[in-house]
Amino acid sequence: MLLQPMITFRTIPRSEMLETEILARIAKLETFYKPITGCRVLVELAERHHETGNRVHVRLDLTVPGEEIVVTHEASLHATARDAEQPRETKRDEVDAERKHAVVAIHRAFDTAERRLQDFARRQRGDVKRAVRQPRGRVTRLFPEGNYGFLEADDGHEVYFHRGSVLGDAFDDLAIGTRVLFAEEPGDKGPQASTVKIARRHRARRRAPEPPTALPVA
Repeated sequence: MLLQPMITFRTIPRSEMLETEILARIAKLETFYKPITGCRVLVELAERHHETGNRVHVRLDLTVPGEEIVVTHEASLHATARDAEQPRETKRDEVDAERKHAVVAIHRAFDTAERRLQDFARRQRGDVKRAVRQPRGRVTRLFPEGNYGFLEADDGHEVYFHRGSVLGDAFDDLAIGTRVLFAEEPGDKGPQASTVKIARRHRARRRAPEPPTALPVA
């Protein structure tokens, strides 16, 4: 592996198994595009909501010439069916569940990164002749205490996003109604945004004042 990645585990125990999975997927990324100059991977256990439980959140930052590719994915730890008669999970069972869902989130994040890296490589080669317009929407719900929110795409469907999905650490700059550009991917509970960027309005250029008309000399 030519690339020296930075792998961080936050609020989840460091695991040699998870680190091996990440390194293997990074090595695979290099087969799609070698000039990756930086790679940062964050794996954390993120609180979301009491109804959905904790979620394993994975953020992948790739630095390539002239661009940064950011991908996030979350996998829910909330059981689909929790029977009251089932024996209570032990601490080891909980850790194993975290690792299992972390592997799912890691693989899905890297699957998305592979597609976006291939798209970037095609653009570099000039294979893409016409740019595809990035989806747009507006923020409709915000939950700062849970570090997540929802946006409504221009076509009307709702998309979940996490603080880590917002580029430029601009989550705290969001408000209800903020216009955003985003990249969407399938999530465990429906559509989720892998990246969210605040849409900046273009200011109208002021026209230079016309010089005064010279009066005829009498």
